[in-house]
Amino acid sequence: MARAGFSKEGLARMHASMAAHVERGDLPGVVTLLGRGDEVHVDAIGMMASGGTTPMRRDTLFRIASLTKPVAGVAAMMLVEDGKLRLDEPVDRLLPELAHRRVLRRLDGPVDDTVPANRPILVSDLLTLRMGMGAIMAPGEYPIVRAMTEQGVAVGPWLPKAPSPDAWIRALGSLPLMHQPGEAWMYDTGITVLGVLIARASGQPLETFFRERIFEPLGMKDSGFSVPAEKLERLSTCYMRNPETGKLDVFDAAGRDSQFSRPPGFPSASGGLVSTADDYLAFARMMLNKGEHGGRRLLSERSVELMTTDHITPEQKAVSPFGPGFWDKRGWGYALSIVHKHEPGEPRGFGWDGGYGTSCYWDPETGLIGILMTQRLMDSPAAPPAFVDFWRSAYEAIQAQGLNPAAR
Repeated sequence: MARAGFSKEGLARMHASMAAHVERGDLPGVVTLLGRGDEVHVDAIGMMASGGTTPMRRDTLFRIASLTKPVAGVAAMMLVEDGKLRLDEPVDRLLPELAHRRVLRRLDGPVDDTVPANRPILVSDLLTLRMGMGAIMAPGEYPIVRAMTEQGVAVGPWLPKAPSPDAWIRALGSLPLMHQPGEAWMYDTGITVLGVLIARASGQPLETFFRERIFEPLGMKDSGFSVPAEKLERLSTCYMRNPETGKLDVFDAAGRDSQFSRPPGFPSASGGLVSTADDYLAFARMMLNKGEHGGRRLLSERSVELMTTDHITPEQKAVSPFGPGFWDKRGWGYALSIVHKHEPGEPRGFGWDGGYGTSCYWDPETGLIGILMTQRLMDSPAAPPAFVDFWRSAYEAIQAQGLNPAAR
């Protein structure tokens, strides 16, 4: 990569902006990373726990939540290139639990009021979140949501507690779909299913495949679905805002009390990874470089192009509510978001956000990679104030130097 810099003034403004969130008590601490060309700036602010004395560090471990999704997307495309999956094939061959689907007649209707699915679920439906199952973003009472909760397959901030991938997919397969396959975009569940598919197609546990094919080639030495005992001191505490008191309550403790201190029975491809800012930088650089890292090709340019193409039609967007105005500016590729339009305080390019307070996008136009790592759960799909301030100041830091696409 060619060298392309940042302005000292812009970096100072970013530090001041992010430090203000910590000083106000909105966040215990934060790690920010900006990369452009060969230049990387990392800033660790605040503490690893609210009221604690251990400072945030560059190598602090974060639960990256839905930043796991693009990693799963890359894994799936590797298996497509290996010939072990086809994008247009039904998942039935490897996921017989999802064959012969029934579909709710009405989204808010009884779970036994169903019609046959018009077609099977395809591999591409999982990557594009169009399998017909996921989070319902509209208000109302939905028996299917209660049924998903009872079966342990509901969408929410808590990771699946199933003892194994087989147990989880059996539970999901006992329920009807919410929409016909390919009809609507529904968040989250498709990528969780994708993790089961990756493991079965590769013949390996999901973490083993991730480690051998992605983490080790990229040097992502601190990434995984759990934290080894010798690294637990680097895992920060994760918080959520108490809606009644407004204070930060512990969502997941640090150290041995964390659920990430032991391997999960079912590793979630949708949101289960732990990582660091530098580890995820390596992944983002590979994506920005169209599948190549350190002179080694991990993914073909064609696969990266497919991942970063908007596959959601206007008709599908019209029946797929998410955050306010989301589809006015966004699209969805294979396991990641695509920014079509942006305003100050919004990211550009490709990437996604994690519900535990993480964000990463890579921007081919400017060569910028931005990574924000916090551990405070998002209150809604709308970007939290810290996200807005981060992305605004990230682009201000390069605008002062001039946006030079040739130096990307």
